[in-house]
Amino acid sequence: MSLLSDSIVVCNITCYFGMEERKVIRRDFLLLCVSAIVAFAVLVRLCVGLSGYSGAGKPPMYGDYEAQRHWMELTINLPPNQWYYNSSNNNLQYWGLDYPPLTAYHSWLCGIIAHHINPEWVALNNSHGYESYQHKLFMRYTVLVADVLLYFSAVVWFVTVCMPEWTWLEKLACLILMLLQPSLIIIDHGHFQYNCISLGLALFGVVAVVHDWDLVGSVAFMLSLNYKQMELYHALPFFFYLLGKSLYCPNRMIKIVKLGTMVIGIFIVCWLPYLSSQADVLQVLHRLFPFSRGLYEDKVANFWCTASVVLKLRQLLSHEILTMLTAVTTLLAVLPSGVHLMLNPTPYCFILALINSSLAFFLFSFQVHEKSILLAVMPVSLLSFTHPIVSTWFAVVSLFSMYPLLVRDGLAIACWALTGIFCVCSKYCLPHQKVSKITLTFCVSSVVGLMMLCAASHVISPPSRLPDLFPVLISGYSCILFLLSCVYFNITQFSCHKTVHFKHSHTVQNTRLKSD
Repeated sequence: MSLLSDSIVVCNITCYFGMEERKVIRRDFLLLCVSAIVAFAVLVRLCVGLSGYSGAGKPPMYGDYEAQRHWMELTINLPPNQWYYNSSNNNLQYWGLDYPPLTAYHSWLCGIIAHHINPEWVALNNSHGYESYQHKLFMRYTVLVADVLLYFSAVVWFVTVCMPEWTWLEKLACLILMLLQPSLIIIDHGHFQYNCISLGLALFGVVAVVHDWDLVGSVAFMLSLNYKQMELYHALPFFFYLLGKSLYCPNRMIKIVKLGTMVIGIFIVCWLPYLSSQADVLQVLHRLFPFSRGLYEDKVANFWCTASVVLKLRQLLSHEILTMLTAVTTLLAVLPSGVHLMLNPTPYCFILALINSSLAFFLFSFQVHEKSILLAVMPVSLLSFTHPIVSTWFAVVSLFSMYPLLVRDGLAIACWALTGIFCVCSKYCLPHQKVSKITLTFCVSSVVGLMMLCAASHVISPPSRLPDLFPVLISGYSCILFLLSCVYFNITQFSCHKTVHFKHSHTVQNTRLKSD
């Protein structure tokens, strides 16, 4: 592995000093390296932020950028019990709030700051579609600050806590790759969203439960779930992992009660403004799970969208049947992985179960967005060193599966640039892995094929009767690759048979995140 060649020189220099001096030099050098990596990751995000964003200059609805701004407008001008209801001051057809209360509280905080800087940015009913350089700068910085405080911190904690046997060069390499995941960067800092908050909190939860801080991990994940309901993609692995660990505890019932109490307590705190009325709770839930929107949105690389090219499912089956069908299919795809995790509660199986669950939800659940693949990208990135070829392949495929969306947002150049940066870093940071020629050939050829398809969409005009030809081809092609990756990670998880027994709830074996 090649990483930071200057480190070799430093290591040689430290040989001439005593033990204490070498420790100080090594510590200072590590801090310098981490600072440089973080600074570079921030610089990349700032550069992406110079590109377009969702809905820029596209009235009357604009896009996700306007949705986030509008939520700031609503939350600082209306009381909490009106945030989710339709009214003259809150037209739910115009980017009505459809995320859990924690997102609303975050929007309220950002709205207060925005109002202090310039009240026009969040003026009730008069700021719709507000666009200016200063406001764009403010919005970009809100994402960047949240990213650094939560996601960056979670990644550093993961590298520090969950890789105890790894060399510091390996830890630095892992840090680089996790902070330069192209899909996470381009959606939050290009398209414009705050996935860094929910994914950062979820990653804090992963690290905590792996380190046997189960109550802390439960709090972190519940906060993540109360920020974005899509974190349900990760909920079953957390449930089965904590349940599996509890079954090996002598005081299992006490631990289960503690975990349940903590989960319920977090929900009560987050939902407190709405618990006084059953109607309020039902209205919030109705906004969070809008089944009326349909089976999927846009051209998403999941099973139902791809199958609909051949079978018009929305015409053949009723809305109720489709809802039930997707629920049953998703559970059937998730449960084997979850049960295996419960019987084998190791950190390695936990990470694999997070991947398998998020892929199953993305491929088979109801009302899926193309951006939901980020929920699988995060846990896959945790296995960069155990599955370097596949993790790099998955990162690139995930990015280009969203290519039509990125083109609409004016992010095509940023997409290709981030791919180049990530692939170069992967080549020089990841260890060399011996894989079969078939596997290597498949990974390279499939990614090249997807990239060529995306490039062709710029130079080949589709026939007039098939205006969405390339988005359909890209989503269908990506869906096949995601299905294959789902099979691969399930096989990998079921190939791991080592069971870790826990002496008590605060003692866990330091299982390195490597396959058995």
